[in-house]
Amino acid sequence: MAFYTSANLFTSGDFISHAGLPLKWKIECDAIRPEEWDCLAQMIMDYQKIPFSWVEGIPRGGMSLASALEKYIDPNADDIGLVVDDVWTTGTSMKEYIKEKHPEKLHHQIHRWVVFARRPCDDGTNALFTMPG
Repeated sequence: MAFYTSANLFTSGDFISHAGLPLKWKIECDAIRPEEWDCLAQMIMDYQKIPFSWVEGIPRGGMSLASALEKYIDPNADDIGLVVDDVWTTGTSMKEYIKEKHPEKLHHQIHRWVVFARRPCDDGTNALFTMPG
């Protein structure tokens, strides 16, 4: 499910993050076109060496990326999952989502990816592009 708009990818202004932090700029991933999500998924797969049997996107930011990654699902990958989001600011969205949706899963049973990280990720989450910490 793609949410493409003609917005700018980077916007300056006053914003509040999911975790309640004030931000002076934001990354508007609705500006990413469907074919670009496909390319970002391919880029992730250059680094995601362990197969996964399911993929989920954190609503709403991760939905387009999850959709682009579905073609890489390996039904023989046991019960290993992939949870994705568009932007990591504090990791709150990722941590809350996994805690709510998959509390029974062990850490190694769920791989985590984001496209952009506003700071280095923790908790085993990988980012394609990371801003300096």
